[in-house]
Amino acid sequence: MRQSFYLFIALSLSLATPLAGQKPALTLDAIDKWNQIEDPKLSPNGQWAAYHLQPNTGDPSVYLYQASSQSSLTFPHASNAQFSFDSRFLAFEIHPLQDTVKAMRRRKVKKKDLPNDTLALLTLGESQPLKIPNVKAFYMPEKWEGWMAYHLEPMPRDSSLPDSVKVKKENNDNGSTLVIRNLRTGQEDSIRYVKSFTAAEEASRFLIHSTGQDSSFQKGIYLFDCPTRQLTPLLAGQGHYGKMAIHQSGTRAAFLALQDTLEHRATPYSLYHWQNGALTAAADTAAAFLPDGWLISEHRTPEFSENGDRLFFGIAPPPLLPDTTLLEEEKVQVEVWTYQDKRLYTQEEVRLESTRKKSYDCVWLSSTRQAVQLGRPGIPDITLGNEGNAAYALGTNEEPYVLPSSWEGFPVRRDIYLIEVETGKSTRIAKGIAGSPRLSPKARYAYWYSQPDSIWYAYSIEKKELHTLATAVSTPFYDELNDRPMHPSPYGLAGWTTEDDFIMLYDRYDIWLIDPLDNLAPNNLTEGRKSRTRYRYITLDPEERSIEEVRPMLFHTFSEEDKSSGYAWFNIHTGVKNQIQKGPFDYSARVQKAAKSNTLLFTRESFTEFPDLRISTDNLESHTAISKANPQQSSYRWGTAEPYSWTGADGQHMEGILIKPEGFDPSRKYPMMTYFYERYADRLHTHWAPRYPRSFINFPYYASRGYVIFIPDIHYRVGYPGESALDAITTGVTSLLDRGFIDKDRLGVQGHSWGGYQSAYLITQTDLFKCAESGAPVVNMTSAYGGIRWASGLSRMFQYEHTQSRLGGSLWDKPLRYIENSPLFYADKINTPVLILHNDEDGAVPWYQGIEFFVALRRLGKPAWLLNYNGEPHGVRKPENRRDFMQRMQQFFDYYLLDAPMPDWMKSGVPPIAKGLNQGF
Repeated sequence: MRQSFYLFIALSLSLATPLAGQKPALTLDAIDKWNQIEDPKLSPNGQWAAYHLQPNTGDPSVYLYQASSQSSLTFPHASNAQFSFDSRFLAFEIHPLQDTVKAMRRRKVKKKDLPNDTLALLTLGESQPLKIPNVKAFYMPEKWEGWMAYHLEPMPRDSSLPDSVKVKKENNDNGSTLVIRNLRTGQEDSIRYVKSFTAAEEASRFLIHSTGQDSSFQKGIYLFDCPTRQLTPLLAGQGHYGKMAIHQSGTRAAFLALQDTLEHRATPYSLYHWQNGALTAAADTAAAFLPDGWLISEHRTPEFSENGDRLFFGIAPPPLLPDTTLLEEEKVQVEVWTYQDKRLYTQEEVRLESTRKKSYDCVWLSSTRQAVQLGRPGIPDITLGNEGNAAYALGTNEEPYVLPSSWEGFPVRRDIYLIEVETGKSTRIAKGIAGSPRLSPKARYAYWYSQPDSIWYAYSIEKKELHTLATAVSTPFYDELNDRPMHPSPYGLAGWTTEDDFIMLYDRYDIWLIDPLDNLAPNNLTEGRKSRTRYRYITLDPEERSIEEVRPMLFHTFSEEDKSSGYAWFNIHTGVKNQIQKGPFDYSARVQKAAKSNTLLFTRESFTEFPDLRISTDNLESHTAISKANPQQSSYRWGTAEPYSWTGADGQHMEGILIKPEGFDPSRKYPMMTYFYERYADRLHTHWAPRYPRSFINFPYYASRGYVIFIPDIHYRVGYPGESALDAITTGVTSLLDRGFIDKDRLGVQGHSWGGYQSAYLITQTDLFKCAESGAPVVNMTSAYGGIRWASGLSRMFQYEHTQSRLGGSLWDKPLRYIENSPLFYADKINTPVLILHNDEDGAVPWYQGIEFFVALRRLGKPAWLLNYNGEPHGVRKPENRRDFMQRMQQFFDYYLLDAPMPDWMKSGVPPIAKGLNQGF
């Protein structure tokens, strides 16, 4: 006992109280202050960048970087920065301090009296913004300049007015004041009682729904033209007003309305179309094209085609309405499940809101002033082509195939239809395909990847021909590493070239240029397979619909050999690749380009380097770091990550990641944590910022405190997932023990969900580990097989037969596999203390799996603890609960692996009477 005490004191000195000149280990208080970069943006001219830093605990701050001076301004407790299109202004929200709001809530201050957000409007180049209080939302146009809009929170009644004066209240039902501001002059126009508004994408006009103030300003839909400051009623008067849309040019608008003063349980809206001063009732409940009793859907927002000639909207059957004559106790509440139901009752419950709001697409044609029905119950899902301009739309129907998806999994098979937009005529072009069909950008082709035969298809709409793509190429365009008992998934595509001439498909490494008509041989653009280098296209324009061959293409590159990544420019006409960045980093595959310049914004990271923002003005040849989110990192012990390989149980090459503490000494013996979830080796250069975990250990935190961390890849054999994990992990751990720097008596293992299952299985087969944490584990595959994934309402059957659980058959086909892979049936073999996390609102793994595990271990007298964060889902979500979980998991592992004292919650638990009062730390 005395020896353990002295060992704990020595470890405490080395981990928590550093010697002179030695950096301290990370603490929970330090993690509180760690920042993440969120919402980075470039100004259109590329001269400014804005982002906000969000600490793990506390208020965010907006940072504004100026490229010319390479300087930054900071605006505390602020976020949501937006540049104006002319790059002259920055708007953002200033929030009340969290501590101030919490203090007021502790004093029981009413919600309506709590402080609201403030809009900050900064002229770029200046240091102090204009502040406008009590703002709930603002809009800064992305494609036009000179104006912005902000919507104020509802204001309380003016107390100076006598009670005899009746003033309409501002609230969520009545709306509140919308202010449209001229950014250059500061002139403002206020519009009262606005419920909602939207803006034209490319013109300085707003469409506004107001509930009205009096007879001089009635309830209705209004158009505000910024240059003239004119507010024009499109339709005003008493009644009901619904969803609305304005064309990008600002010359057309559409909205739903019913000018009727009666209250309706199902509002029979009419669809109105406005164009340059002329208002037309485009469709109503008396329209000839409507099925009997159907209504214009109030849930489908009208949508214009890009050219403005078509207006898309929705129709729906009349809703089911409750019997309002029944008292609450007279209503029968019963669920009726039948075996013929296409979807499980639970799935229908999850889909209930979307089912109630389901509509079927129609189009109103300005050329004929007629409406045409496109979607219908037999073709419920419609995809528009060429931004609504195409002659055809794509229709799909999965309903005939939904039932077997409970055990077959996804994607659900579906029939595919082409629908003539101007007539509604439909033609089925494919039946029962297991894929996700789409239209090419110009809608010349419908295309999809077929899962069962692992082939890409393209259907020529003009020629009415179906073509297989690149079947003459021996290279597979599907997942080469697929180890699940299911058809492999595709690697995807970069996109289509201009005019739909070619489709660019991915294989494991390369990008191929494919003729959809199969007249030209496929062309490998990148030739990365020989060097095991993966190339992927980066979209620089967020609105890009097709890839313009005349422009250089930016590729993200990744080497499977050394896990390095970088960027390469590619000229499709010369075939020349220019690798401009490459190194032992994870370069972001998302690169932002300024709208009006060639300035690029990106990040790179490694285990030791935080992904700070970097800016480049010379096509990524060079770059400058413009943020320093966590300068305090250098003050704490950290660690290093390196690739690790070994020989597996069957003689195969295995790989993973080994994280060593800072100042690693190979002559010492270190405690080691093993974490895993399928494959992580390619994430060697990922930066794991200190933060509170949803489900797994924070790697730098444990490394900082003296742990070695091992993250092995798992190679699975169908039917034997548990044994596969056992072989991969134990061979990797024992190979590390042979290296001499790992303490064989101080080994921990941790996993969550699929990893939680595997950690539970491991300890039924080996006593290698001193302790284990198993988060949200499936421990009984026989009971889990018939369970429900509550977040989706889906049956869990498909997951065992075809996907992650990899058993390769039903419970009746392979009963022994279900038993042999279930830790519960071998719980009596467990000699390893285990901490279980399983929350009662877990929507992925039913939390009774955690209960089955715990009560079995309790019955057998095995050391076990169960954490259930009430109301939490599959992982821990609330910040305070995440911090709590991190502390308990650390205390659990430190007790077994560092000889730290056992905390009270491990000694005697936290009984219900003490829950929330005494945490037992």
